[in-house]
Amino acid sequence: MRRTLIRLLFAVALPAVLIALWWLASDGSTNVYWPPLRTILRTFPDVWTGDRLRTDVLPSILRLTAGYAIAAVVGVALGTVIGSYRRVRAVCEPVLEFLRAIPPPVLVPVIMLFAGIGDTMKIVVIASGCVWPVLLNTVEGVRAVDPVMKETALSYGVTGVARLRSLVLRSASPQILAGLRQALSIGIILMVISEMFAATDGLGFTIVQFQRSFAIPDMWTGILVLGMLGFLLSVVFQVVERRVLGWYHGLRAATRRSS
Repeated sequence: MRRTLIRLLFAVALPAVLIALWWLASDGSTNVYWPPLRTILRTFPDVWTGDRLRTDVLPSILRLTAGYAIAAVVGVALGTVIGSYRRVRAVCEPVLEFLRAIPPPVLVPVIMLFAGIGDTMKIVVIASGCVWPVLLNTVEGVRAVDPVMKETALSYGVTGVARLRSLVLRSASPQILAGLRQALSIGIILMVISEMFAATDGLGFTIVQFQRSFAIPDMWTGILVLGMLGFLLSVVFQVVERRVLGWYHGLRAATRRSS
C-alpha cells in the first residue's frame, strides 16, 4: 500500500509542478497567443461539450484505433516472417531501411491521390507510420530467440503454429510491446496531422479551425484534450502490457533477487 502511494505521488508530482509553473508564468498575460491558464480552463467546459466530444474526439479515436490495429497486425506478421528467415531478411532489409526513412507526413499528399480525402486516407496515414516500429522491433525480437530454446522445441516436436505461439512470439513479446508503445505515440501525431488535411471533423481539424478563427483559448483547450487523450491511452497500454508481460517482469524480478 505504501509503495502504491509513493508511486502515485511521483506520478502526480511532476504534472502538478508543471501546471503550477504554467499558471504562474501565464498569470496576467495580455498576449493574445499566450492566454492565462485560468482563462483556458474557464473556456474548457464551454468548448468540449458532450456533442463536441462525440463529433470530434470519437472519430479521432476510431481512426487511431483502426490505423494502429492494422499496423500492429501487419508489423507483427511481416516482422515474424522477416526475422525468421535469413534470406528473406537479406532481400527485404535495404527496402525497409529506405521506406522507414521517409517521414509519414510527407506521404499524406500521395496517399490522398489514391485513398481520397475520407477516413480511409487518415487510417492509411496512421498505419503507414505506426507499422515501422512494430515491424522492426518484431524482426529484432524474433532474431533474438534463444537458439537453445529453438533446438529444445524441435527435439520435443513443437513445430508449426504451436512453436510460433509458444516460443517465437512469446520470446519476442517484450520487443514487440516496445514497438507497439512507440507506435502509439506516432499514431497520435499522425492522427492529428491527417485531420488537418481536407477533414470535416476530428481533433486536428477542430484545433486548426480554432486557430484560423483566432479563438486562441479554444485552441489551447483542444491541445489539452489531445494531451489528456495521449495520457489515457498510455495508461491503458501500461495496464495491457503488465498483463501480457507478467511472466517477463516476474522473471526479471526473480533474477534480481537471486543475484
